[in-house]
Amino acid sequence: MSSTVKPLDLIKTARRLVGRKGRRRPPQSDLKRAISSAYYALFHTMCANCADLLIGTGSANRSRKAWLQAYRAVDHGYAKSQCKNSEVISKFPKEIEDFANQFIELQIERHKADYDPSSRYTLTEVHASIDAAEQAIKMFKRAPLKDRRAFAAWTALRVRDRS
Repeated sequence: MSSTVKPLDLIKTARRLVGRKGRRRPPQSDLKRAISSAYYALFHTMCANCADLLIGTGSANRSRKAWLQAYRAVDHGYAKSQCKNSEVISKFPKEIEDFANQFIELQIERHKADYDPSSRYTLTEVHASIDAAEQAIKMFKRAPLKDRRAFAAWTALRVRDRS
């Protein structure tokens, strides 16, 4: 996937914010930013997947504007809603189903981290979230291309009534 925001770089950023396991206890602000970075790693994976598979990966063979439009077409709330539709998501391969579930879970945590000043996280919880996000991204990229393309359409394109 080609994008200016590299999802696994966001995972590295999250890890830098919290430090290595067994080291100092970071402030809540770093723990919360790490949760947010882990979520955004998933979100940017979804955006790049959409743009690359609906528009194309080779910059010489694609419109930059069209690619950016597809990248930006992913809406946080709509994508979460589509990921929550278990009737549809359960038909995707396990790698995509797990990614969708992790996306939902981390979006909820990101909202808590960013908007609830009383929320608190432990270092163990944050490390677990970062690890889960990284694993979800790596497994998602192994899913069959046709299924990742269908997931891109499912999470970015509005479903219209057929009547």
